Amino acid sequence: MLLPKKVKYRKWQTQRKNLSYPILETRGTTLSFGSFGLKAISLQRVRSNQIEAARKVLARSAGKFGKIWIRIFPDRPYTQKAPEVPMGSGKGDPQGYCVEVKPGRIIFEIDGLDHAKAAEALRKAGTKLPLKTKIVSRK
Repeated sequence: MLLPKKVKYRKWQTQRKNLSYPILETRGTTLSFGSFGLKAISLQRVRSNQIEAARKVLARSAGKFGKIWIRIFPDRPYTQKAPEVPMGSGKGDPQGYCVEVKPGRIIFEIDGLDHAKAAEALRKAGTKLPLKTKIVSRK
């Protein structure tokens, strides 16, 4: 799974969500490496194990000839309190890392496959992620 080598702060604060205006991604919105990509449509936090599950599906579908690029990296720690712990007494221990994906962000790119195989691989990978996605192509 993906995780940073070193973090400056062990726990991060949860950001406020003001959905009165559209939050759109400004960086990483176009295909840079591959011919086909998986683009986020909704706002969601994606955990590192979900990225790994989608990557495994893509790698299995791509085989020897396909090339895969992961365009997101989980650098935000998330915490969780232990089960059956009463309210209060702190925030909880860090459990893993996630990344906040905004609409318009390219998550995965793939190359070396024809359109039908690439679309099917990206569709399967999109089902492993907790957000709505669409398949985009260079052409």
